Amino acid sequence: MEKNTVIDVLKMAILMERRGKAFYEKVAEQSKSSEVQNIFNIMAKEEDLHIAILSKQYIHFDKNKKFQKSDLKSNETKKDIAKLILSHNIKKQISAASYEAAAISSAIDMENKAIEVYSNRAKESMDGDEKELFQWLADWEKGHLKILNDMNKELMEDVWYDNKFWPF
Repeated sequence: MEKNTVIDVLKMAILMERRGKAFYEKVAEQSKSSEVQNIFNIMAKEEDLHIAILSKQYIHFDKNKKFQKSDLKSNETKKDIAKLILSHNIKKQISAASYEAAAISSAIDMENKAIEVYSNRAKESMDGDEKELFQWLADWEKGHLKILNDMNKELMEDVWYDNKFWPF
């Protein structure tokens, strides 16, 4: 594997995480719902953690031509976010046609792209530490995607019920 290929992938990953962080921070800033703000602030902080890990790997790889063994932690905050999402309050604060709902839809697209990039890199890599890093990132982003999809589904179902879109 050529150094430039690995460096390019790391740069792209850092950029994707920075964009995700900026997006989540902006949604949190512009939302009128304190619970939505909390969810997106948590997700922005998680992206910040990814940036730090990827930046550290970038520096190490650039200097040593290999990945550093990472101390990758599990994602405990997913449980906290899931509790917020399932609350009746948050569904009342977001309508399916709101800014927050549009942001959720955009975030789903971002997370899908990140999962694709990270999963592909994990499959392609011959370096065990690189494979572990990108699989860990893909799995973490899958957690974000599940949260976002759950939120989106609940919003859509509420609209369907409110507008009697169900055939029964």
